[in-house]
Formats: sequence, structure tokens, C-alpha cells
Amino acid sequence: MTAFVRNQWYVAAYAREVGREPLGRTLLDEPILLYRTEDGRPVALSDRCVHRRYPLSQAPSRLVGDRIQCGYHGFTYGTDGACTYVPGQQRIPRTARLTAYPVVEQDSFVWVWIGDGEPGDLLPPRAPWLDSPEYTVVSGMEPIDCDYGLLVDNLLDLSHETYLHGGYIGTPEVAETPITTTVDEEAGVVYVSRHMDDAECPPFYANSTGIQGRITRWQDIEYHAPCLYLLHSRVAPVGSPPPNADGTDPQAFHVEVVYAITPSTGKHTYDFWAVARDFALDDQEVTEFLHKNNHTVVMQDVDALNVLQKALDTEKPGYQELSINIDTGGLAARRLLARMAQ
Repeated sequence: MTAFVRNQWYVAAYAREVGREPLGRTLLDEPILLYRTEDGRPVALSDRCVHRRYPLSQAPSRLVGDRIQCGYHGFTYGTDGACTYVPGQQRIPRTARLTAYPVVEQDSFVWVWIGDGEPGDLLPPRAPWLDSPEYTVVSGMEPIDCDYGLLVDNLLDLSHETYLHGGYIGTPEVAETPITTTVDEEAGVVYVSRHMDDAECPPFYANSTGIQGRITRWQDIEYHAPCLYLLHSRVAPVGSPPPNADGTDPQAFHVEVVYAITPSTGKHTYDFWAVARDFALDDQEVTEFLHKNNHTVVMQDVDALNVLQKALDTEKPGYQELSINIDTGGLAARRLLARMAQ
């Protein structure tokens, strides 16, 4: 099992998921309750009443103003986790307190700090396209019954697109084109790039951009260990000029693919996915097409990783993997995660 990296920010939910109905999520084996106060502030508390461990996210537990009331015996807690009411007595036990987790709402995500103490000045990594008026976004979340490290491997080796996602985003050139991998050890970021100068245009891009014929296709990955994966995707008709020196790139289409990778338990992972585009912003047909197709691609990964985890669970101790050049990004991420977990 890939070791958990604590003292880090993790995505617990999309901002749109957190409201006045209690929501339960499990992050790094810790059950967490999410809700919003009456003035809209997100709150994250441990999701077990201190009395008999009833889940506070489950009915008939409910919000009373900004406080959460246990639906089993009525213990009630404030947003700081302190118990404010105990049935049948005036004295509130000193230990009647829930863990209150630091929360940041940023880039359409609700991030929760998992670990000891406070995060101080450390903020979650950014995905600014997700709430930018210059992009249109489709998104979702799928649970996967696998070790979160398997999802990291999957996303850092995009050669699997050729085989697993053929007919959607995969073409032969993705598997055939070499990659470059670099690691910023201090920042905890793995970079993997694959630039295809002359590639087949897969349906995902042909049907959304209107490009006919072959394309220049760039895939530039940033993996901010342990929690956020960014894929900067650039496509343009073959022969189009490269980006300008000032960074503008009017001849190309850009898609920012975002995955928040949140381990729930040792063999259960939340896969938050989003696709932001800078073209056809108001075209509802394009939006619906990209949502449907990307959801299909995500589910192909989900199915494959569920199968892979079951297969690994049956392997004898000491089995050996074979790694090749396409695995350099994933192997770098494994080393980085192992070091951070220590």
C-alpha cells in the first residue's frame, strides 16, 4: 500500500457539494463531516459523536443553526468542535470535543488539512482555471476501489491512452512519442512532458475544436504530490505557429485537465476530475460532448484500476514489476511520496 502523506491539504469535496445538508467523507482513514454555516463558511469536523460514535453526517443527525446535533442522543457541537449540549446534565465533559480541521475553499474545491497542528502559511496548490471566466469547465468525482498510488501511476504515464482510451483521447503517437521527466524535490513536483509534432486528432479534440486533419499535440504534466495533478494540453493544426514569446497562443486550443487525488482508505480513492477549455465557451453542445466523453474516459480508468487492485491483492509476496522508460514519471512520484510519508 502507498503510505499516506499527512500534514497536507486534500480535496474533500467540490464547493458545490457542501451546503446545509451534512456531508460525510473519509480522508486518510479519518471520517469527516462537511457543512456550511448560515453565512456560507465551510466547516470540517470529525464525523463521529464522542458519546457512542454515531456518524454526524447521517440522519437523523441535523444542523441546528450553525451547530451539528447528533441524531442518536442529541449531543450538539459548535463549528470549533466543542460540545455545547449533553442530554440529562448541565456539566459538559472536558473530552466532549470533535476534531476541527482547517478548511480552505479555493478553485471550486473544498480543501481540508489532514495532520497534526495547523498548516501555517502552507496553502493548497492552485487550479485557477476551474473558476475563471476565461474557461468553461466540466467536472465530476468517481470513487475507485484502489490504492491511490495506482491512480498516480496511471495519470503520470499517459501512454495508456493509446490502448485503454482508443476512440476517445488515445492515438498511436501518444505511446510512440518519448517523454521528458524532471523533479523539483524541494517543491514536491514531478514534471512529465510529451510533445507530438504530427499526430492523429482523436475524437475528443476533433469533435470539440472542429480541427480536420492532423495536429500538433502537447501534454505537459505537473504532479503536485500528493494531492493535485495538472495536465496542460495544447492542440493545433499541423503547421500552426508556436506560442508567442509573451506566452500568448492564439492559434491553438488549450485544455487544462485537473485531478484531485484524495486517498480515502488504503484501497479506496476519491478521483475528482475536471476539464477546463478556453474555446467554444458558450457552446452547450461542446460542453455536453466533453462531459460525456471525459466521464467515459474516467470510467475506463476506474474499471481498469479496480481490476488491477484485485489482481495485485492476489499476488504472492515479493513479486517483481518491470519498469521501462514510460514509467519515469510514475517512479519519480513513488519516490517523492515515500520521502514525504517519512
